[in-house]
Amino acid sequence: MAKNYESDITQLIKRYKQEHPETEQRQREGRARLWDKNIDPELHEGYKQARVPQKPYVYQTD
Repeated sequence: MAKNYESDITQLIKRYKQEHPETEQRQREGRARLWDKNIDPELHEGYKQARVPQKPYVYQTD
């Protein structure tokens, strides 16, 4: 593949970002809202301790 080759999708994304410069900022805000969270270590440890082990076959009745 040639070094200067860009797929149609890459060209589309670049053109879209040039026409809509606020896109990068909105992507960062969305990521921060969904993924970049501060986790309380004590609370997380409590969740791990409260976990109930799953049986090998979850639909089997006792």
